[in-house]
Amino acid sequence: MLDSLERFVLGLRERRWANLGVALARIFLAFAFVPAGLKKVLGQPFTDPAKTGAFHDFLHAFHATGAFYSFVGVVQLSAAFLLLSQRYATAGAALLLPVLTAIFVFCWSTGVYPTATVVTIMWITTLGLFAWDLDKWRVLLAAEGATRSSPPRSRPPLDLRLWAACGLTVTALYLGVCLASAEIYRPRGAEFGKPAFYVFPLMLALVGATFGVDEVRHRRRPRQATPGSGEEVL
Repeated sequence: MLDSLERFVLGLRERRWANLGVALARIFLAFAFVPAGLKKVLGQPFTDPAKTGAFHDFLHAFHATGAFYSFVGVVQLSAAFLLLSQRYATAGAALLLPVLTAIFVFCWSTGVYPTATVVTIMWITTLGLFAWDLDKWRVLLAAEGATRSSPPRSRPPLDLRLWAACGLTVTALYLGVCLASAEIYRPRGAEFGKPAFYVFPLMLALVGATFGVDEVRHRRRPRQATPGSGEEVL
């Protein structure tokens, strides 16, 4: 079964559309945890203190732990920046998976179904990122002495450094919004009256521009990647 799954994943890794999906998933997953992690590191409550119920009562108690609350924020930010780096995204997915698993079970247990649905999608996406690097986990999952090397690829599906720069730039834009507005800004719908809101379309435009640049480079790239060119596969 492990061999069949690995062959399936290796086949996907040769597909440019699959590599693009993975790069985007890393960016969006990471960005989802930047505001949440910042709130915890800064000691800000994650929910309105006036709200009650199993979901909110737990979050109030979680916030009251102080150092543990901040520690979880550090873990979330660490996972986010590892994912944004693209190069170290395997470690980011491994760090994020247990965190998201706990959130996944917590949300369904407390009956916050809209939030639980979103978290479920994020959890499944993280499982996909974990499976994407199955060749790196094989030494832990396979029988002792069983090894497999990935076949060489003739042309990198993506410019890894370009997508890493995209993710880090998107995050820098968001952090700039937070500094300018003196709060961890999280839009509540289409807030056209707030200048900070317009940074989010700019972030999406940046992702689109990155895709355009990478597509042009991909078409111009020679069939055989040259060592040390900086054009790496995911």
